[in-house]
Amino acid sequence: MTIMPKIFEYFGFIFYFYSNEHEPIHVHVIHGARESVFELIMMDGELVELRVREKKGVESLQEKDKRTAEEFIRKYHKNIIDKWVKFFVLRQSVRCTNIKKKL
Repeated sequence: MTIMPKIFEYFGFIFYFYSNEHEPIHVHVIHGARESVFELIMMDGELVELRVREKKGVESLQEKDKRTAEEFIRKYHKNIIDKWVKFFVLRQSVRCTNIKKKL
């Protein structure tokens, strides 16, 4: 069974991992019935690139929603990486953080 730990909620956007994930570090983002995957490309501890890929069988996020998700990920990338390490490396549970303040 695949567990989908939800890591953030932000004004209708849901950010989550699948429990059977792989590198590079990435986060799935759902808004409504649409979903895209954002890969965080790191170099020397810094976020150098965000790559967006589509999830098979699901409509991708609309462009404006991709921009919102990307802005969120750029702001919270260290928190996303911390939750990735906690969940996948340390095998600990992660809590969802509900962000209620606009970026």
